[in-house]
Amino acid sequence: MTAERTMTENTATERAKHLARLRRVRDRIDREYALPLDVAALARGVNMSAGHLSRQFRAAFGESPYSYLMTRRIERAMALLRIGELSVTEVCFAVGCSSLGTFSTRFTELVGVPPSVFQRDPLTVAGIPACVAKQVTRPVRNREARSGTADLALLA
Repeated sequence: MTAERTMTENTATERAKHLARLRRVRDRIDREYALPLDVAALARGVNMSAGHLSRQFRAAFGESPYSYLMTRRIERAMALLRIGELSVTEVCFAVGCSSLGTFSTRFTELVGVPPSVFQRDPLTVAGIPACVAKQVTRPVRNREARSGTADLALLA
C-alpha cells in the first residue's frame, strides 16, 4: 500500500467521522427542539467551536443549525395549531421558543401567514396522501413563504 493511498483512506475516514458528528447535531435538534438549545451548546456536544459547527453544518445541510432548529419548531407549531387545543402563546412555549414576538415573526416568514391566522384557517390537507401533505405544508426557509392554497390547487 502506498503512502498516498493510506493518506486518502485516512482523509475519507476523517470526513465520515466529521459527517457523523454533524448528523448527531441534526438528530439532537430533531429530538430536543423544544428544549433551550443554542449553537454553542450543540457545538460543545460534538467538541467543536460554535463558528466551526455553523460553517460545517451549513456546508453539509444547506442552512445554519439555528435555522434548522427554528424550522423544526415551526413545523411542530403548525401541527399543534392545526389540532387547535392550545393558544398561540401556549404553542410558542411548547415548541421551545421563549419570545412570542420572535416566534410569530419567524412563523410568518416561513409559513406566509401569522400563527393566529394559520390557527383559524389551517391548510386543509384532508384526502391528500401524508407524504404529499407533508411536502405541501412544510415551512419554507429563507423568507420564501408561498401560498399553501396555490400548492394545494395544483394537486386537485
